[in-house]
Amino acid sequence: MSGKILIIEDEKKIARFMELELMHEGYEVDSFRSGEQGLESFANNDYDLVLLDIMLPEMSGMEVCSRVREQSDIPIIMVTAKDSVPEKVKGLDYGADDYVTKPFDIEELLARIRAQLRRFDTKDKEVLKIDNLVMETERHVVKRDGEEIELTKKEYDLLEYLLKNQDIVVSREQLLREVWGYDYTGETNIVDVYIRYLRSKIDDPFENKLIQTVRGVGYVLREE
Repeated sequence: MSGKILIIEDEKKIARFMELELMHEGYEVDSFRSGEQGLESFANNDYDLVLLDIMLPEMSGMEVCSRVREQSDIPIIMVTAKDSVPEKVKGLDYGADDYVTKPFDIEELLARIRAQLRRFDTKDKEVLKIDNLVMETERHVVKRDGEEIELTKKEYDLLEYLLKNQDIVVSREQLLREVWGYDYTGETNIVDVYIRYLRSKIDDPFENKLIQTVRGVGYVLREE
């Protein structure tokens, strides 16, 4: 089994040991000593699993776990010397999928990694697609022509709604209601503003334009 694993562990010897063993098993590995570095790498790379220590400098592993979980359902295995039941429960409540205590047997850790990767691989992953634009909703990843596109949360939500309703003309009022929420009280031209933002990222750099304006009605996502 292959995959890309992120290690966030401040004990250099343990981190290096895990890194070498995982690489020997065929995994691609990135390793960081602090939560801040790990989160930055997580934001800029596609990982299949996170190995996370609880006792980290400056930012605790619990906080790192919570912040990763806000962005992704990626498997998280906590690796720590804290083996009390309350600590394990706390880690699971923060979003971890499994818990391994130090010192650990590397074969057990590898088995737990394989189990989590199998579980995650078999989850239903919704993929929305039109032309060469692809949205992987489980991973919150958007790509066009294989190139990953960074979107803000609202841009992502807007694009997801358009993708789920492709070839259907949706009004500004409908978009306000479904994307911004019933209680939105701001300017109605916010839809036009965000359509422009979205076009600048998913249409302007490409020849085939997908977001179409229907005058007097609204917008539609469709192939030309």
